[in-house]
Amino acid sequence: MALHFLLLLLVVSVVAAEEEPFIGVNIGTDLSDMPHPTQVVALLKAQKIQHVRLFDADQAMLIALAKTGIEVVVTVPNDELLAIGQSNSTAANWVSHNVVAHYPATNITAICVGSEVLTTLPNAAKVLVNAIKYIHSALVASNLDRQVKVSTPLSSSIILDSFPPSQAFFNRSLNPVLVPMLDFLQSSGSYLMLNVYPYYDYMQSNGVIPLDYALFKPLPPNKEAVDSNTLLHYTNVFDAMVDAAYFAMAFLNYTNIPVVVTESGWPSKGDSNEPDATVDNANTYNSNLIKHVLNKTGTPKHPGIAVSTYMYELYNEDAKAGPLSEKNWGLFDSNGEPIYILRLTGSGATLANDTSNSTFCVAKDGADPKMLQAALDWACGPGKVECSLLLQGQPCYEPDNVIAHANYAFDSYYHKMGKTPDSCDFNGVATISSTDPSHGSCIFPGSLGKNGTLANFTAPSMNSTNSDSSAYNLQKCELRIRSLLMVLGFILCGVVLL
Repeated sequence: MALHFLLLLLVVSVVAAEEEPFIGVNIGTDLSDMPHPTQVVALLKAQKIQHVRLFDADQAMLIALAKTGIEVVVTVPNDELLAIGQSNSTAANWVSHNVVAHYPATNITAICVGSEVLTTLPNAAKVLVNAIKYIHSALVASNLDRQVKVSTPLSSSIILDSFPPSQAFFNRSLNPVLVPMLDFLQSSGSYLMLNVYPYYDYMQSNGVIPLDYALFKPLPPNKEAVDSNTLLHYTNVFDAMVDAAYFAMAFLNYTNIPVVVTESGWPSKGDSNEPDATVDNANTYNSNLIKHVLNKTGTPKHPGIAVSTYMYELYNEDAKAGPLSEKNWGLFDSNGEPIYILRLTGSGATLANDTSNSTFCVAKDGADPKMLQAALDWACGPGKVECSLLLQGQPCYEPDNVIAHANYAFDSYYHKMGKTPDSCDFNGVATISSTDPSHGSCIFPGSLGKNGTLANFTAPSMNSTNSDSSAYNLQKCELRIRSLLMVLGFILCGVVLL
């Protein structure tokens, strides 16, 4: 499927969605050497991350995030929930100290009241809705209720009978809390916060859930999961869980509350009994998740309505208790080095977590071949790109197809023009990628060599005659003439036979 950014969101009346879907990150702090807030913000800026969720309301972090434009979700920690849920004034003080004192310099857009309270802190469940309402009342008093939404992240485990999604419902014992909570979310225009972890669903399924289905890998139609009630086809666990949440809300007669996924990810390392917690699987899941969200694919129940998602998480939390996998959900280590390089062709520069800042310009997935050929001709002609390596017998001739040749020509032009975003467009058939498209002896401009240095690349002068590019175009012209003559020959032969 072509990866592209749509200009307008498809409006479905039953769901009020964000104008633009986004990918954010959670920032955990259980590190033995937690970076200073200014270092954290520097990493966020370098990775062009515009949405973050904090598990608290750390003052130093909120100050560091000021005037960055980054949208921030703060959290009322679970251990403060009981006090806030029993006292309107305590809630007002919390909002005053952690939101009003920093807004608008720090762009706080939402407050998580606790986290997975119903499953991890059941004793506080009875005050959860009060805490949410008290926090919201404090925002109303400060005239910030329109700018800052209030909700609480829920574990997807509270959704029972989640497949097929159309049969899903919330654990009925939680309805005394969920119903008034959903009433509040609907009346305040907020959203359901849901933590979705296909890794755990896969691990706990005893082989029922295929790994590829959990990782967003392409499935043949006969391997897709089909909801027998709606006949909707599901190609991944993530969509099935999100739709299960929509159906569970509809079961309680709530049909216009959008879902935001507050946590989702995959661990890159695990204990011996966690064989699928690997770097490759983590990279596959997170790369596919990002593309799935930003592509506005939506879910089978709500196609085109993308579900904004916060990835879990920015850093590996080596000080966290539990199995080895609990310490290895991060995209970066404490030094800001990537655990792996995300494969993000088509998603733009967001979270292109190659800290070497290597980006490439390549053909979009699914781009029209004729438009690609026209763009390739332009790059190797008027664009004055050095295309000699695409000639027959040269390192980049194979594979001899328009996509491979366009990739090289597009990337050469992109680097020649200083990697400006508008130099990687080519009438909409090109996109910026963090994945190095080099192959064999065909080394692309900007590619990192084995010693970590940038591969040599000399951009030709815009005023050069560029004889090699001319040779490339002449060779293509000759091939096309030959092809045309062959076609004419077949036609003439047919006429003679008739």
